[in-house]
Amino acid sequence: MPLYKLEEFDPNYRETFGGDDIKTLNLYTEGGTEVGAVADALVDENGRFRYLVIDTSLDSVGKKILLPIGLARINYPAGCVYVDGLSKQQVEHLPEYRENIIVDQSFEELVRTVYRSNLGTVTYELETYNYEQEPTLYGLNEQYHQTLRLYEERLIANKHRVKTGEVAVGKHIETETARVTVPIEKERVVIDRVQTPEIGTVLDPNEIKFQAGEVAHIDVYQETPEIHKEAFVREEVRVRKVVDRDIVEAEDTIRREELDIHTSGDLNINENRA
Repeated sequence: MPLYKLEEFDPNYRETFGGDDIKTLNLYTEGGTEVGAVADALVDENGRFRYLVIDTSLDSVGKKILLPIGLARINYPAGCVYVDGLSKQQVEHLPEYRENIIVDQSFEELVRTVYRSNLGTVTYELETYNYEQEPTLYGLNEQYHQTLRLYEERLIANKHRVKTGEVAVGKHIETETARVTVPIEKERVVIDRVQTPEIGTVLDPNEIKFQAGEVAHIDVYQETPEIHKEAFVREEVRVRKVVDRDIVEAEDTIRREELDIHTSGDLNINENRA
């Protein structure tokens, strides 16, 4: 399981811990002897503390080591960390932690082996190892490793599409009786008998040639209407959608947790905010 430096995992870790910064704490033995200072912390992929990086200052020995979090008792109000039984001999035998090294299972096992010297001779399989197997080294207790999370509610606005209706556009046929007017012409024969000055005039019978069967032909015409139907485009219909935008406001009652601090006795409590 990979380990991360505290600020790499959470750049805003000070806000996460309500302004407390573990990197500012000094390390003391149970007897009150200062043995170093916290330089950093290593957390796993779930953000759980696994090691404190300690810059030691035991006599002439000065190097950075890893301290399993279960052996530390963090006291933010007092600005210090207490460690159970960290000896000069252990510091000398612990592998030195450097900024450029990779803390893998092999390196961790070297660290654990030194601290186990005071805990017994139990052995663990490296391939199947997990931190819960050694609560003495990695267990977090509420008294010394407690973090209070203050929660608040927020109104989150979101939206989703719902079908509000449907429009179907089609065609149907309507019929009606149409009338059209067409002017036509009809020819007819009119026979006019007129009075002329020659009527009653005596003519010489020898000069007049009577002819039987003489016929005058006149063609008579009339127009007949020709009615037929033609189809043409009356209009064109285009169907499309447009989006109308509106702003909807909503309000509700939200809750937020605030920290209540109750003390008894003569205590000096410093509350820091990042």
